Amino acid sequence: MNHTIEARAIKLGYGSKVIAPAIDLVLDKPEVISIIGPNGSGKSTLLKALSRLLVPLAGCVLLDGRDIHRLPPQEVARTMAILPQSVHAPGDMTVCDLVAYGRMPYKKMFAQLTGADKDYMAAGLAATGMQDLQQRRLDSLSGGERQRAWLAMALAQQPRLLLLDEPTTYLDIHHQLELMKLIRKLHQDMQLTVVMVLHDLNHAARFSQRIIAVKEGLIFADGPVKEVFTVENLRSLYGVETTVMTVEQGGSSHLVCFPHDSCLAPGA
Repeated sequence: MNHTIEARAIKLGYGSKVIAPAIDLVLDKPEVISIIGPNGSGKSTLLKALSRLLVPLAGCVLLDGRDIHRLPPQEVARTMAILPQSVHAPGDMTVCDLVAYGRMPYKKMFAQLTGADKDYMAAGLAATGMQDLQQRRLDSLSGGERQRAWLAMALAQQPRLLLLDEPTTYLDIHHQLELMKLIRKLHQDMQLTVVMVLHDLNHAARFSQRIIAVKEGLIFADGPVKEVFTVENLRSLYGVETTVMTVEQGGSSHLVCFPHDSCLAPGA
């Protein structure tokens, strides 16, 4: 079953500070979607609104046609899993204990894990390659392993929608690539809708089917990668000149960009 997130004329901000004056957006099919844009453009704020972590100042976010803020949190968590930019858990917690939290939307308070719960946990660990590390403490893991542990927890929720805020932050290039490949595989294998904020434009172009470009709190461009990932759009978004070209790798091709000059006046 496909699930739909819709933003209707949402105005976003914090207190009296408005970050996004009006955004309309529909996410209605399983695909990998990257939200890009310069610092301060409202990318993470938009993701927070879509994931129920931020109440719009005006307008509404709908999950399958219903106001997401009027739905019980457990019901939302059975459809949508969210990994914010910074997530924390006690360092002495094991991977298995962390993944067990993914079953909370299905449990009554203090209820024991059932055989079905353990099966979903095992599936999350297997999908992220964390089976052999499930008894390890979180503080003994590398950055890439920790990200996979959190992903395993998210998958234990049985989500149809997976929202990620800058999932590659603090990872070296090897672990960035491994994580992005894993996210793409999860989408393909489970038909998940994945929405993620990314700073790395080449990761967005390579691993997404759709790109949403945000500038000054507004949707600047939205569509297939080839339509959005252009020299003109990148110039308008970031104030830099780029070369965009197609790279062939392993029998498939994807776009990459090479920034090479600023087109903003000094001090602009």
